[in-house]
Amino acid sequence: MRIEKLDESTKKNLLDDLLKRSPNNYGQYEASVRGILDEVKEKGDAAVFAYTEKFDGAKVDADTILVTQEEIQEAYAQVEDSLLEIIRKSLKNIEAYHAKQMQYSWFDSKPDGTLLGQKVTALKRVGVYVPGGKAVYPSSVLMNIMPAKVAGVEEIIMTTPPGKDGKVNPTTLVAAKEAGATAVYKVGGAQAIAALAYGTQSIPKVDKIVGPGNIYVALAKKAVYGHVSIDSIAGPSEILVLADETANPRFVAADLLSQAEHDELASAILVTTSEELAKKVSEQVDAFVKELSRGEIIQKSLDNYGHILVAETMEDAIDAANEIASEHLEIVTKDPYEVMMKIRNAGAIFIGEYSSEPLGDYFAGPNHVLPTNGTAKFFSPLSVDDFIKKSSIIAYSKEALEAVHQDIERFAEAEQLTAHANSIKVRFEKAE
Repeated sequence: MRIEKLDESTKKNLLDDLLKRSPNNYGQYEASVRGILDEVKEKGDAAVFAYTEKFDGAKVDADTILVTQEEIQEAYAQVEDSLLEIIRKSLKNIEAYHAKQMQYSWFDSKPDGTLLGQKVTALKRVGVYVPGGKAVYPSSVLMNIMPAKVAGVEEIIMTTPPGKDGKVNPTTLVAAKEAGATAVYKVGGAQAIAALAYGTQSIPKVDKIVGPGNIYVALAKKAVYGHVSIDSIAGPSEILVLADETANPRFVAADLLSQAEHDELASAILVTTSEELAKKVSEQVDAFVKELSRGEIIQKSLDNYGHILVAETMEDAIDAANEIASEHLEIVTKDPYEVMMKIRNAGAIFIGEYSSEPLGDYFAGPNHVLPTNGTAKFFSPLSVDDFIKKSSIIAYSKEALEAVHQDIERFAEAEQLTAHANSIKVRFEKAE
């Protein structure tokens, strides 16, 4: 990996490079995505079936697009008991963590006759998109469905592309069943997002769509936002390790590569105050790349978006981490909790040398659907909050309104909204 001195120039160049990976920079695909969305909106099932055959090589129809209970049972028979046990352990951790995020309605009444409050309501129906293809991510199934389940969502509709045999990966199906999906449909890509957003004869329209996907899925979610809600526009994976001379270079190198193996656009960055650590990590990375099965992808990721930055002080390193606002941030320093308190921007923070990033991907409990491409400056991980909405509650007695009605009328008149003022005034005409 390249080793550079951290300064304003290298930091700016790095940030510019990382922004090139944003889905917002793939406008050339927007027209074709728009065409798919429009056709599904107009033709419904017919368009979904045609695109599934075109892109996935699978023939589905109204009788086969919905995964049956028999198919789910068949999937359980194909998944090893040991993996099923791990999925269930992970689910318990995810459920316990997200249960602590629950929000509840509240009301505040006062003796003067006013009552204010907030009513919390779970969304009625949400759609969960799960990628297919060569890679299978049952962990993402759990992470997207469980917070919706905890929030109290009534219907959780999952879509995922089928194989050419018209079947869904068994591990994906088992994870969906264990997490609590209401129904699973065999459709992927932009056409799945369109089906969830607009509804078809077979697939019900949802209120919100969550889940990662390729650039077509990301652009489709962006295009339907406003018609339905979405979680975020997910970009390529990224990790930043913040370390000093106390860090284990072999551990750091292994953690950097855990994200670099995702794809060629993934980013792996080490920011350290130790030149010696920087050199040792670079050497360990080179050794690991030769051993790992996805070495070619890892090397391209590192060549394009891999960086080791040597900072003069830990404060400089922390400032850089906050500017980069990485999806995953590991802190491996002498006083990691002290450093953590100075971090403003990160999707998930992993503290100490035994809190490796994959712990969060699979098992610990916090959600692994995280903000990318610097959006951790203003976005949060997927949570129960994503599956609820809030309504304000206002109730005033006649006496409470009478005490303030003139103030409200004057405020409305100051904005030249006389109908607003009149709406209050008519309630006290006789009194005046």
